[in-house]
Amino acid sequence: MSLSADPLPAGSRIACCIEYNGQRYSGWQIQAHSDVLTVQAMLERALGGIAAAPIRVQCAGRTDTGVHASGQIIHFDAPVARGIKAWVLGTNTHLPDDVRVLWAAPVAEDFHARFSALSRRYRYVIANTAVSPALLHGQLTWQRRQLDAQKMHEAAQSLLGEQDFTSFRAASCQSTSPMRNVQSIEVGRRGELVVIDIRANAFLHHMVRNIAGSLMAVGSGREGSNWIKSLLAARDRSLAADTAAPHGLYLVGVEYPSKYDLPAVPAGPILVS
Repeated sequence: MSLSADPLPAGSRIACCIEYNGQRYSGWQIQAHSDVLTVQAMLERALGGIAAAPIRVQCAGRTDTGVHASGQIIHFDAPVARGIKAWVLGTNTHLPDDVRVLWAAPVAEDFHARFSALSRRYRYVIANTAVSPALLHGQLTWQRRQLDAQKMHEAAQSLLGEQDFTSFRAASCQSTSPMRNVQSIEVGRRGELVVIDIRANAFLHHMVRNIAGSLMAVGSGREGSNWIKSLLAARDRSLAADTAAPHGLYLVGVEYPSKYDLPAVPAGPILVS
């Protein structure tokens, strides 16, 4: 990635890729109370320090409390002329160690981090060990009961396509429709880790965590292979498993039309590569 110091004109629309460890944050979205720590608030403060002016950012996906990202995409309209080097390296000097700008790029004025996105991709990482791991505490979900990843993968295939995901939707979800299009979902084992990788046009509130909780019920043998399919048909959230913890969830990528020619999202840590 080129980190040019040549200033881009004031008013330029800038897209950035953001990585963060969500453990200590009350989610992405800025809150009315200034004492609530959020990723958006930290980022806007840092960008504003570089611009010496207020900056408001738009993101691709508003992650919840405790959720992480290796490929969050944001955009903002620069109030002053600054170079890419300033927006990346300069901003990072104003950020805490658990939030980083990975790249920045000028984009067309019709680009929108949320509304231009074609799909979002999340990974849910489970430590399937006898003892809860001390290393990466807060960055993994722990499941003591042995999980059959292949069984989970086969059950998950019933989630593909455009369907009604009411059974995997939080009661507090404000979306006007429960319909979502899951474009791919894979479950695999990597040693003692079980990883759920899911891509969809968009997600309902807690949708990935609710799916993860139910897939773990299948993988542990508490539920049968056809249970996920029956849950979808029932359209009843009360029938599904408990919502899985936020610690294992990562926003790892967002897809946009090729015309925007955005830089690739870096591979990131091994757990979410």
